[in-house]
Amino acid sequence: MNIHYELTEEDYINFNLYHIKHSKVGKRSLLLQRIVTPFLYIIVAYLFSKIGNLPFLPLLITFLIMSALWVIFYPKYFYRLIARNAKKMIKEGKNDDLLGNHQLQMSDEGLVDTTANKETKVMWSGITSVKEDDGYFFFYNSSVSAYILPKRELDHVDEVRQYIQSKVTSEN
Repeated sequence: MNIHYELTEEDYINFNLYHIKHSKVGKRSLLLQRIVTPFLYIIVAYLFSKIGNLPFLPLLITFLIMSALWVIFYPKYFYRLIARNAKKMIKEGKNDDLLGNHQLQMSDEGLVDTTANKETKVMWSGITSVKEDDGYFFFYNSSVSAYILPKRELDHVDEVRQYIQSKVTSEN
């Protein structure tokens, strides 16, 4: 099965967002940052009241409101930060083969990804997992990298899904 597609900056960013939202480390990091900061706000309120001889209750209420806002809005900021950093990483180096035109050949042996300057091959046994969301298939070849296949480039998504499942399950 041969699939020609164009990988865009947005596709790469979406992969990074998908990965951070579904990885244990990403989830733990978000949870930790989301919870620790409000506790720090409460400690700061207590310290301000003791150091500045200010009434504790108004400070506590103010910092509790700030904490609530942090818990509500921090995830959106966190994911925006991930997207911004992914965009910066793309721009900081030579990434001609990451983005642009790709040809993905899926065979009984595995995947062959061909771009203008290189060709990479991985056996099905080298694919650690295949993940899917609404817009993509991700063929993970390590814990942090994957071949990205945008579904918008596929005429028959269900046919591709069945083919992938038959290859991945036959290897495991």
